[in-house]
Amino acid sequence: MNRPLRTTLVGALTTAMLATVAVAPAQAQAHPAGQPPAVLDLPDGFQPEGIATAGRYAYFGSRATGAIQRVDLVSGRGTTIGAATGTPSLGLKVDHRGRLFVSGGTAGDARVLDTRTGEVLARYQFATAPTFVNDVVLTRDAAYFTDSNRPVLYRLPLGRGGALPPADAFTTITLSGAYEQVGTGVNLNGIATTPDGRALIVVQSTTGTLYRVDPATGLSTVVDVPGHSFTNGDGLLLLGRTLYIVQNRLNQIAVVRLNHAGTAGTLTRTITDPNFDVPTTVATALGRLYLPNARFTTPPTPTTPYTAVAVRAH
Repeated sequence: MNRPLRTTLVGALTTAMLATVAVAPAQAQAHPAGQPPAVLDLPDGFQPEGIATAGRYAYFGSRATGAIQRVDLVSGRGTTIGAATGTPSLGLKVDHRGRLFVSGGTAGDARVLDTRTGEVLARYQFATAPTFVNDVVLTRDAAYFTDSNRPVLYRLPLGRGGALPPADAFTTITLSGAYEQVGTGVNLNGIATTPDGRALIVVQSTTGTLYRVDPATGLSTVVDVPGHSFTNGDGLLLLGRTLYIVQNRLNQIAVVRLNHAGTAGTLTRTITDPNFDVPTTVATALGRLYLPNARFTTPPTPTTPYTAVAVRAH
């Protein structure tokens, strides 16, 4: 697999499982006429973690129940499109065919949903415990998933016209080279492609290290960002040569300008917002960045409120 991976930049682009959490419709917050809301209400008790966007809509996954919430970013109103599974829905991406790829966390799986109906089109069982399938990136010919408990990536090949493969047609890519697995906590987390589309970039949450990974071999090298690491690194978003790195418990986004190959970069700034409350992942829409507040430091209950926040990308 030596040809470029050409990114399908999607959407413009854990805790005990509370299987009985009620999922109520999100209510729109008041906002100036003609302007999309900067804070979006999600259902109480939802425990969001992943986000994907397509047009004016955002999709959020619940780590508590696995339900999928679709929110209109202009009106702020939401509806549930994916039924609760009793297992997590974490990292998300939408492709241009209207399919939502969902990382299954402790379930060790991935699901693909129709964003119009919420129908599960396919399910793939990558691993059994201990496992934590955390995030996903889409390319022209595959979906790649991280596992925070294992030093591996899972590759789901896409056929002609983006056809989904049979349930057992995935491959496991073992990381080698510079990558270091540390203890039993969250290791591999967010994933993106390099600007040239030839490799992948992952963040190691515990050490804060960015790695460039050859998807054909699993060989990893450190992405050189002099003087900086990205502890609590979570979701990644690549726009052009700019990589946005969500640092969840630090309540900030690190912005790194990469070279074309993704082997090195420069930290250009950090983005903070008073509405951040442990944001986890990031997607872009309507000229802004959107992040769900996972609120890891707040004990979850069925009535705990949750939101997503919009900030300027520049």
